[in-house]
Amino acid sequence: MILVLRALGVGDLATTVPALRALRTAYPDQELALAAPHWLAPLVDLVGGIDRLIHTDDLGPLDQPAPPPHLAVNLHGRGPQSHRMLTATRPDRLLAFTNPDADHHDGPPWWAHEHEVDRWCRLLGWYGIPADRTNLALRRPAVAGGATGVTVVHPGAKAAQRRWPVDRFAALARALTDRGHRVVVTGSAAEAPLAGAVARAAGLPASAVLAGTTDVGELAALVAHARLVVCGDTGVGHLATGYGTPSVLLFGPVPPAWWGPPPDRPWHQALWAGPRPSGPAGAPHPALAALDVPTVLAAVDRVTRAGAPTDVRAAVGRPAVFVGAGRTAGPAEAAGDGIPAEAGRTAVPAEADRTGVPAGVGRAAVPAEAGGDGRRPVSPRRPDPVATSG
Repeated sequence: MILVLRALGVGDLATTVPALRALRTAYPDQELALAAPHWLAPLVDLVGGIDRLIHTDDLGPLDQPAPPPHLAVNLHGRGPQSHRMLTATRPDRLLAFTNPDADHHDGPPWWAHEHEVDRWCRLLGWYGIPADRTNLALRRPAVAGGATGVTVVHPGAKAAQRRWPVDRFAALARALTDRGHRVVVTGSAAEAPLAGAVARAAGLPASAVLAGTTDVGELAALVAHARLVVCGDTGVGHLATGYGTPSVLLFGPVPPAWWGPPPDRPWHQALWAGPRPSGPAGAPHPALAALDVPTVLAAVDRVTRAGAPTDVRAAVGRPAVFVGAGRTAGPAEAAGDGIPAEAGRTAVPAEADRTGVPAGVGRAAVPAEAGGDGRRPVSPRRPDPVATSG
């Protein structure tokens, strides 16, 4: 069994799709288990290729898989907590970023200023498992409740710094309605009051408020068949990327270079007025607050003109590798522990200890990679698991 940890949210899962597909392709005959929150199950099905979901919504002990996994893969963070959580399952080998605090000296260094998709592709590439960072497509579900061709306005985000002001979302929804868009306002149950406030200020009917009425699978279906998505730096934007749905994403404080859609897809526009210093706690970040309604409407015009090519929207949602017989054969595996040979990487200074979202603003230069004979064989399979510490 291959055990993968990603105990986070919608956008976090969506950014690991290329890495998950790479593992599925590299190990077509192994069970692929994902440790993640149970409420993500509908989205896990839309990713495809995952055989089992093991519930966890924190970094505590997992329900012990039996037998212990052949590989444990940390797609959650840099450790040490997430490393220790996986080593406690007694895997034959842990694939993860190097972290001496977790007694894990294998793997590449963590780079704080890196796109989240590239981060996990780089991790697997270091271990000789190639991943295609463009392989972000999700399976297209059936239309949810007959809702197709709507414009999704999603005003919520976990952090207040990532929430564009209510009055601007309302003004945007009003302008889009005047242009003939059928606007719906989405969100979680906790975000229903926010969504209601946007809808009332925009003059939308109560029926336009879908916050709290959809699970993640129904939300994915809504986005998959939508005309347009406008939201902050949140999971709905990653769903739009996965379905090729035209989208305008409003960023702050984190730049699109870390979490945005691929820049070569003009039907997705990521707006960011940074870098700027942080503002007051509980208020939109200045890099987000600087975005006004005309700027967002201009971006709507651009993505509308670009549109996702028909073949892109038709093709998304059909991952190259599915669960079951007939999986694509993976790359040749090294003798011994079954892991392809690793590519060495140039060391970089240690970053601040973070598990999950990187800190800071701006993008750092990417260190040069080792070349020439930088590849080295994997160490022999350990007969004993790595001990859990602390």
